[in-house]
Amino acid sequence: MTRNPIPVDKLTVSPHDLWGTQAMILTAGDFAAGDFNAMAVAWGSFGTMWDRPIAMCVVRPQRYTYQFIEKYSTFTLCALPPALRPAIDLIGSKSGRDSNKIAEAGLTPVAASAVAAPIYAEAELVVECRKIFRTVYEPAQFIDPSIDRNYLKGDYHWLYFGEILAVAGVASYARP
Repeated sequence: MTRNPIPVDKLTVSPHDLWGTQAMILTAGDFAAGDFNAMAVAWGSFGTMWDRPIAMCVVRPQRYTYQFIEKYSTFTLCALPPALRPAIDLIGSKSGRDSNKIAEAGLTPVAASAVAAPIYAEAELVVECRKIFRTVYEPAQFIDPSIDRNYLKGDYHWLYFGEILAVAGVASYARP
Protein backbone atom coordinates (compact mmCIF):
# COMPACT_ATOMS: atom_id res chain seq x y z
CA MET A 1 0.00 0.00 0.00
CA THR A 2 1.41 3.38 -0.96
CA ARG A 3 0.93 5.87 1.84
CA ASN A 4 2.16 9.44 2.06
CA PRO A 5 2.79 11.49 5.20
CA ILE A 6 -0.22 13.60 6.16
CA PRO A 7 0.17 16.65 8.41
CA VAL A 8 -2.23 16.05 11.29
CA ASP A 9 -4.08 19.29 10.49
CA LYS A 10 -4.74 17.92 6.98
CA LEU A 11 -6.12 14.55 8.14
CA THR A 12 -9.70 14.11 7.04
CA VAL A 13 -11.86 11.24 8.23
CA SER A 14 -15.48 10.46 8.83
CA PRO A 15 -14.95 9.66 12.51
CA HIS A 16 -18.03 7.57 13.17
CA ASP A 17 -17.52 5.58 9.98
CA LEU A 18 -13.80 5.04 10.63
CA TRP A 19 -14.20 4.00 14.27
CA GLY A 20 -17.68 2.50 14.33
CA THR A 21 -18.21 0.92 10.92
CA GLN A 22 -14.78 0.33 9.40
CA ALA A 23 -12.92 -0.32 12.69
CA MET A 24 -9.18 -0.18 13.07
CA ILE A 25 -6.33 -2.22 14.48
CA LEU A 26 -4.61 -0.95 17.61
CA THR A 27 -1.11 -2.34 18.06
CA ALA A 28 1.04 -1.78 21.13
CA GLY A 29 4.55 -2.99 21.84
CA ASP A 30 7.99 -2.86 20.25
CA PHE A 31 8.42 -3.99 16.66
CA ALA A 32 12.25 -4.20 16.83
CA ALA A 33 12.05 -6.44 19.90
CA GLY A 34 9.33 -8.60 18.33
CA ASP A 35 7.18 -7.94 21.40
CA PHE A 36 3.77 -6.59 20.38
CA ASN A 37 0.12 -7.49 20.05
CA ALA A 38 -2.88 -6.15 18.18
CA MET A 39 -6.62 -5.89 18.67
CA ALA A 40 -9.54 -4.52 16.70
CA VAL A 41 -10.93 -1.22 17.98
CA ALA A 42 -14.29 0.30 17.13
CA TRP A 43 -14.59 2.81 19.98
CA GLY A 44 -12.44 5.91 20.02
CA SER A 45 -11.91 9.33 18.52
CA PHE A 46 -9.47 11.88 17.18
CA GLY A 47 -9.31 15.42 18.47
CA THR A 48 -7.38 18.00 20.44
CA MET A 49 -6.52 17.87 24.13
CA TRP A 50 -3.98 19.93 26.04
CA ASP A 51 -3.18 21.78 22.79
CA ARG A 52 -2.04 18.52 21.16
CA PRO A 53 -3.53 16.33 18.45
CA ILE A 54 -4.72 13.13 20.13
CA ALA A 55 -6.21 9.75 19.42
CA MET A 56 -8.41 8.37 22.16
CA CYS A 57 -9.00 4.63 22.45
CA VAL A 58 -10.14 2.13 25.04
CA VAL A 59 -8.83 -1.29 26.07
CA ARG A 60 -10.38 -3.75 28.51
CA PRO A 61 -7.90 -5.17 31.03
CA GLN A 62 -8.63 -8.80 30.13
CA ARG A 63 -7.46 -8.21 26.55
CA TYR A 64 -3.96 -9.51 25.84
CA THR A 65 -3.11 -6.16 24.22
CA TYR A 66 -3.70 -4.46 27.58
CA GLN A 67 -0.37 -5.72 28.95
CA PHE A 68 1.42 -4.26 25.91
CA ILE A 69 -0.26 -0.85 26.02
CA GLU A 70 0.57 -0.69 29.73
CA LYS A 71 4.20 -1.78 29.27
CA TYR A 72 5.11 0.35 26.25
CA SER A 73 4.84 4.08 25.68
CA THR A 74 3.57 4.00 22.09
CA PHE A 75 0.80 2.48 20.02
CA THR A 76 -0.49 2.66 16.47
CA LEU A 77 -3.93 2.73 14.89
CA CYS A 78 -4.23 1.31 11.39
CA ALA A 79 -7.22 1.37 9.06
CA LEU A 80 -7.33 -1.31 6.40
CA PRO A 81 -9.08 -1.20 3.03
CA PRO A 82 -12.66 -2.57 3.09
CA ALA A 83 -11.56 -5.74 1.27
CA LEU A 84 -9.47 -6.63 4.34
CA ARG A 85 -12.37 -6.44 6.81
CA PRO A 86 -11.99 -10.20 7.45
CA ALA A 87 -8.47 -9.51 8.79
CA ILE A 88 -9.85 -6.96 11.28
CA ASP A 89 -12.57 -9.41 12.31
CA LEU A 90 -9.99 -12.15 12.90
CA ILE A 91 -7.74 -9.79 14.90
CA GLY A 92 -10.78 -8.86 16.97
CA SER A 93 -12.02 -12.38 17.59
CA LYS A 94 -8.83 -14.24 18.55
CA SER A 95 -6.31 -13.73 21.31
CA GLY A 96 -2.63 -13.23 20.64
CA ARG A 97 -2.03 -15.36 23.76
CA ASP A 98 -3.11 -18.46 21.84
CA SER A 99 -1.80 -17.95 18.30
CA ASN A 100 -0.06 -15.61 15.90
CA LYS A 101 -3.31 -14.01 14.84
CA ILE A 102 -1.51 -11.26 12.90
CA ALA A 103 0.09 -13.82 10.56
CA GLU A 104 -3.15 -15.78 10.42
CA ALA A 105 -4.94 -12.58 9.31
CA GLY A 106 -2.40 -12.24 6.49
CA LEU A 107 -1.03 -8.92 7.75
CA THR A 108 2.57 -7.78 7.47
CA PRO A 109 3.91 -5.85 10.47
CA VAL A 110 6.53 -3.23 9.55
CA ALA A 111 8.40 -0.52 11.42
CA ALA A 112 6.56 2.73 12.03
CA SER A 113 8.20 6.06 11.27
CA ALA A 114 8.04 7.69 14.71
CA VAL A 115 7.15 5.06 17.34
CA ALA A 116 8.28 1.61 18.46
CA ALA A 117 4.91 -0.08 17.88
CA PRO A 118 4.49 -1.55 14.39
CA ILE A 119 2.17 -0.61 11.56
CA TYR A 120 0.94 -2.85 8.74
CA ALA A 121 2.06 -2.81 5.12
CA GLU A 122 -1.57 -3.32 4.07
CA ALA A 123 -2.91 -0.28 5.98
CA GLU A 124 -4.43 2.63 4.08
CA LEU A 125 -4.20 4.91 7.14
CA VAL A 126 -1.61 4.82 9.92
CA VAL A 127 -1.72 6.95 13.08
CA GLU A 128 1.34 6.75 15.36
CA CYS A 129 0.83 7.76 18.99
CA ARG A 130 2.70 8.30 22.25
CA LYS A 131 0.66 7.66 25.40
CA ILE A 132 0.10 10.83 27.42
CA PHE A 133 -2.86 9.93 29.67
CA ARG A 134 -4.80 6.93 30.93
CA THR A 135 -7.60 6.30 33.38
CA VAL A 136 -10.13 3.60 34.10
CA TYR A 137 -13.85 4.15 33.56
CA GLU A 138 -15.67 4.53 36.86
CA PRO A 139 -19.35 3.50 36.67
CA ALA A 140 -20.28 6.11 39.28
CA GLN A 141 -19.24 8.75 36.72
CA PHE A 142 -21.68 7.58 34.01
CA ILE A 143 -24.29 10.31 33.76
CA ASP A 144 -26.38 8.17 31.42
CA PRO A 145 -26.95 4.89 33.29
CA SER A 146 -27.58 3.01 30.03
CA ILE A 147 -23.82 3.11 29.36
CA ASP A 148 -23.34 0.52 32.08
CA ARG A 149 -25.14 -2.04 29.87
CA ASN A 150 -21.84 -2.34 27.99
CA TYR A 151 -20.21 -3.73 31.15
CA LEU A 152 -22.34 -6.63 32.34
CA LYS A 153 -19.20 -8.34 33.68
CA GLY A 154 -17.88 -5.19 35.36
CA ASP A 155 -14.96 -5.19 32.91
CA TYR A 156 -14.56 -1.45 32.53
CA HIS A 157 -12.28 -0.09 29.84
CA TRP A 158 -9.09 1.79 30.41
CA LEU A 159 -9.11 5.03 28.42
CA TYR A 160 -5.90 6.09 26.67
CA PHE A 161 -5.02 9.40 25.06
CA GLY A 162 -2.15 9.19 22.62
CA GLU A 163 -0.46 12.26 21.26
CA ILE A 164 -0.42 11.86 17.49
CA LEU A 165 3.22 11.98 16.36
CA ALA A 166 2.84 10.92 12.73
CA VAL A 167 0.08 10.16 10.22
CA ALA A 168 0.37 8.55 6.79
CA GLY A 169 -2.30 7.42 4.40
CA VAL A 170 -3.72 7.17 0.94
CA ALA A 171 -4.89 10.38 -0.74
CA SER A 172 -8.51 10.07 0.42
CA TYR A 173 -7.40 10.71 4.03
CA ALA A 174 -5.64 14.00 3.20
CA ARG A 175 -7.28 17.37 2.77
CA PRO A 176 -5.59 19.53 0.13
